[in-house]
Amino acid sequence: MVTVKTSPPRTASLSLPSFFTSSYTFHSHNTYIQTQTPPQPEATQKKTMASGGGNSGKSDDFQPFPVKDQLPGVDFCVCTSPSWPESILHGFQHYLVMLGTTVIVSSTIVPLMGGGNTEKAEVINTLLFVSGLNTLLQTFFGTRLPVVIGGSYVFIIPTVSIALSSRYSFLTDPNERFKESMRDVQGALIVASFFTMTIGFFGFWRVFARFFSPLAAAPLVILTGLGLYSHGFPQLARCVEVGLPALIALIFFSQYIPHLIKSNRAIFDRFAILFSIVVIWVYAEILTASGAYDNSVSKTQFSCRTDRSGLTSAASWIRVPYPLQWGRPSFHAGDAVSVIAASFVAIIESTGTFIAASRYASATPIPPSVHSRGVGWLGVAILLNGLFGTGTGSTASVENAGLLGLTRVGSRRVVQISALFMLFLSVFGKFGAILASIPLPIVAALYCVLFAYVASAGLGLLQFCNLNSFRTKFILGFSLFIGLSISQYFNEYLLVSGHGPVHTQSTWFNNVMQTIFSSPATVAIMVAFFLDCTHSYWHGSVRRDNGSHWWEKFRSFNADTRTENFYSLPANLNRFFPSF
Repeated sequence: MVTVKTSPPRTASLSLPSFFTSSYTFHSHNTYIQTQTPPQPEATQKKTMASGGGNSGKSDDFQPFPVKDQLPGVDFCVCTSPSWPESILHGFQHYLVMLGTTVIVSSTIVPLMGGGNTEKAEVINTLLFVSGLNTLLQTFFGTRLPVVIGGSYVFIIPTVSIALSSRYSFLTDPNERFKESMRDVQGALIVASFFTMTIGFFGFWRVFARFFSPLAAAPLVILTGLGLYSHGFPQLARCVEVGLPALIALIFFSQYIPHLIKSNRAIFDRFAILFSIVVIWVYAEILTASGAYDNSVSKTQFSCRTDRSGLTSAASWIRVPYPLQWGRPSFHAGDAVSVIAASFVAIIESTGTFIAASRYASATPIPPSVHSRGVGWLGVAILLNGLFGTGTGSTASVENAGLLGLTRVGSRRVVQISALFMLFLSVFGKFGAILASIPLPIVAALYCVLFAYVASAGLGLLQFCNLNSFRTKFILGFSLFIGLSISQYFNEYLLVSGHGPVHTQSTWFNNVMQTIFSSPATVAIMVAFFLDCTHSYWHGSVRRDNGSHWWEKFRSFNADTRTENFYSLPANLNRFFPSF
């Protein structure tokens, strides 16, 4: 038996340009392993090639796919854009995708605060308006990636806790109760925003990102997508006769028609969201008009009918959201701590979304300083949420990152156009309310595909890791399993008992524990990062096994010339804010 070495030569890629480094290094590793086998006689080699040898004489058929620090196959990267008409359509598509979360979050928290359809329409338009501002700020001054900054599910737990607080029991007027609870949420968001800005602008997140490896990032990005599974098929199944056709239509338009219809222009795959929504929305309108749900229970009618949202009649024709529109914010220490915990989870999940967006925008790995800069501007976004009174904080939209992968258009300009749609349609509320009345099972069908794209971006990071290492297998498998398992336990306990497993006298402490440990991505990154930084870290092979050597040259902003092209600030602002 011949001993096979599994470590590549240290000088394999030193003399090659950076463009060829990834492919050569990976192939050299494989070649080095093969050269340890006993040499065959020349006659035997010729005989094998003549007979095909099971490989038709092609030596590269069994070679692994090369490692790519930029995702190939993307039609438009972060710095390039389609034509203006196509960019506008793509921007409108991004607007439709983010609209679902906006409506779901607002529809969840506003009734609990005491608000009706009018307040719900105003909160939705306010959240859309602020999301447009935050998206523009993030794409111009934050990470510069094509990410949408919108409402977050993470803040629902502390917001619901505030809305159900006994301190409002003396208020009998629902409108007054709504405004009072909204002002308390505003104060908590404002305090939490300073925590997030401190983490970002003072470089604390940059320190964390410097120790970030592909092995630790993979569970984070995977569960950033998969962790939202409860918003997929379970919501689709509330009206399966509408949701399931929407899912089938989206898959058919995006994955099958482009291969059945040969065309020089990518139409169906890039605009599959638009085609699917239009076709299934018309189909749902026909079902509603034909009386298919007239005798159904109220829950089915709410999910399936197209005329039950109540937003179109309640929305104003023209209304410009403004700061402190609900009154002066109130501040309570316990509420602020709970929302700070939600902000921490939003930072982690946004980091996973940033990484997925950088892959689908065909950008290089994000430098730690850019990670920190993005988190800082996320804090500014939460501050605007608090000032305007959106009822929830902000995070990077997971579904919009998935849309980058579906369309293969990672253009920054497209997302900035979508932000303009958010601003315009939030001011002209009637038009936005019509689009916001899309049945939620259709939105859930979109999520089934878009969240899956984000999860697959995380799986793509494993190309940088040594999957033959048992250390890699343990960290990857354990962090994924425990991330899903712990969050599922906390969420199920809350649904069954009405409170989380941590049930003490301190409501704020209960909310902190429930918020952090009900997030699969947060649990996974805490476990993966700790294990990656402590388990056998003194061994020389660890840096190659966890993929750190692939990201080494991107840890400094100026180490790779491509970094400046993707992440530099506009108007040469890097001269004044080098650390930002």
